[in-house]
Amino acid sequence: MCGIVGFCDFKKSSSSKILSSMMKVLAHRGSDASGDTFYELEGSVVGLGHQRLSILDLSVEGNQPMEFNELTIVYNGEVYNFKEIRDELETLGYEFHSNSDTEVVLKAFHAWKDSMIDRFRGMFSIVIFNKKEEKLTLIRDHAGVKPLYWYYRDGLFLFASELKSFHKHPLFKKEIDQDVLVSYLQHGYVLQPYSIFKDTHQLNAGHILELDLKSQKVQQREYWSIRSYYEKPKLELSDSEAVLETEKVLREAFNYRMVSDVPVGCFLSGGYDSSLVTALLQLDRKEKINTFTIGFEEKGYNEAPHAQRVADHLGTNHTEYYCTHRDALEVIPKLAEVYDEPFGDASAIPTLLVSQLAREEVTVSLSADGGDEIFAGYQAYDNLYKIDNILKKVPNIVKRGGVGILNMIEPNSIPFVDNIYNFTIRYEKIKKMLLAKNGAELLEQSYEQYSNDEIERLLLKPTQKIITSFDIDVSKIEDSLSQMLLIDYKTYMADDILTKVDRATMSVGLEGREPFLDRTIIEFASQLPNKMKYRNGQKKWVLKEITHKYIPKEIMERPKMGFSPPITEWFRDELKSYFLDYLSYERIEREGIFNPNEVVRMRDEYLNGRAVSVHRLWFILMFEMWYERWM
Repeated sequence: MCGIVGFCDFKKSSSSKILSSMMKVLAHRGSDASGDTFYELEGSVVGLGHQRLSILDLSVEGNQPMEFNELTIVYNGEVYNFKEIRDELETLGYEFHSNSDTEVVLKAFHAWKDSMIDRFRGMFSIVIFNKKEEKLTLIRDHAGVKPLYWYYRDGLFLFASELKSFHKHPLFKKEIDQDVLVSYLQHGYVLQPYSIFKDTHQLNAGHILELDLKSQKVQQREYWSIRSYYEKPKLELSDSEAVLETEKVLREAFNYRMVSDVPVGCFLSGGYDSSLVTALLQLDRKEKINTFTIGFEEKGYNEAPHAQRVADHLGTNHTEYYCTHRDALEVIPKLAEVYDEPFGDASAIPTLLVSQLAREEVTVSLSADGGDEIFAGYQAYDNLYKIDNILKKVPNIVKRGGVGILNMIEPNSIPFVDNIYNFTIRYEKIKKMLLAKNGAELLEQSYEQYSNDEIERLLLKPTQKIITSFDIDVSKIEDSLSQMLLIDYKTYMADDILTKVDRATMSVGLEGREPFLDRTIIEFASQLPNKMKYRNGQKKWVLKEITHKYIPKEIMERPKMGFSPPITEWFRDELKSYFLDYLSYERIEREGIFNPNEVVRMRDEYLNGRAVSVHRLWFILMFEMWYERWM
């Protein structure tokens, strides 16, 4: 696990000194070794830099940049099945001088070009420079576990694992993209392929980018699409066959994530996903697996006792830590540095804490992210699935007529409404949901924190909503549940959950691995019949059937809880000063981005106990703290 940086400068104004400064800000991603290479070509200069966290082959033979013939690689991630690929390459005559997966990736590219990815099981951001052909190739893994940003403007091409590296290049122009700001306010994170800055992008998951240095042109293409698997016919399996085949696929993928030359542990919440990962891995091992969990003192948020019961049953070496508002006071000032783009998921706080906890014992930790998005675990799926089935029975003319009637009724004319502001928000959302064409549109409407009208009032500069991954074509996917699972996999999971875990773990030099995001799992699960995921109101049916084989049902069955801290309570009490300071009229007015009257009105309603969502204010707070740090 590492951090990678580099540039291709067609004006030849970049230097190895600039490259070094870009690398140093990513030292947290890999402090075991660093290396760089600088090429002076006829029409450009090219720099490649690497910060290494040693996981496989701890010797210097695994250091990067690594060269073979005309190729040079810098690479972040792990290809878990590298030994099988190495065996195949050896039959083709390739020789190896290390036990690292990096050398395998490099020689696989030499042998098969980018078609090598068809063989890969893992997470990766790969950059390979072909000096002979003068081509730079960027590749991001299937699910987007490992980040890769790129910037191209005025003859300067930059790439890095994190945006903070770009700030160290004197020619990087940081100009906020207003449309991306709108998307952030609606969802609380920045969607691929965008970035908060203009001319700056995330490489989409499952995509390849190629920069031809001779023509100075960029080309991108998708090498893998999860949508294509959801478009396939569902498998014909009995219940017992579905359980057996799913467990087989999970076991293989989970065990691949234990490939390491350093200690490995697991994040354990006590929910079904993390408990199943831990159970299947502990099952085949005599040594106790290290497990880690974060608890909260506030009731309704605390999963630690559940995690402890699972750990006791499985016999893991378990460690827990209780997060309080005092921890939040220490962590919140770090968020803008760790998440160098506006990021509004408050569960970043406990994620940072559990990463710190795990790093004291291990260098690699597995999490269970993706289980909900693959096997239908969220309550939203239950609610929206039912709503969609009802709406499908209502003729379009009736739905349009209903919206027309609602448009004629002003929300403030409806009696017995205690909070007209919040009622108006729900009122507008109902109208949009009535007109939703499919499950994907229903899901997007349910997620939006701010409506377009609210954003017009909130922002001082006019803007238009950008086209996002929510607009993906789902016309060939018949059922609404599959549509929602697809959208969540490509948006919320990829750009919120995976961003949260990558930055948190890497900020403390911990490699986070995502066993549920093995490509074979989603390729198989997307073709499972819906009844294997959602049955009679029961979510994740097949996962629960497997889990109950190893952990008693009475331990597991409880209401689902998220991994969110009690910020609603904290910010009305111990953390109140953050809202008073960062959301003050004077600060907001000085920056000239938000309407200070609107921000202060929401802030004061929340502090006075009105039913204003704290997450709406948290999004603005995180933007303000990011703005203070980076702008």
